[in-house]
Amino acid sequence: MDGVWIPDDWLGYLAASLTTLSFVPQALLTLRTREVHGISAAMYSVFTIGVALWLAYGWRLGEWPIIIANAVTLVLAVTILVTKLVVEWCSRRKPS
Repeated sequence: MDGVWIPDDWLGYLAASLTTLSFVPQALLTLRTREVHGISAAMYSVFTIGVALWLAYGWRLGEWPIIIANAVTLVLAVTILVTKLVVEWCSRRKPS
């Protein structure tokens, strides 16, 4: 960017922090309320696999902004996905 000097790593850490932190409210809400009706299991499954691949990619490159952001995002995405699957599994097992 012309006129703005931000080291590449700092730019990466800032971008990674903002995108990763955007998942925290959803993860906390999902854990607190167990409301998962509006969450797509298929979408979160594909997303979680994609994040895992980004983590592997970052690991191969040795790029810490990619590694850290995707490791944290992976934990949050897995938390949401597992909560979704467990809540749906438990609701199917309850007698009507």
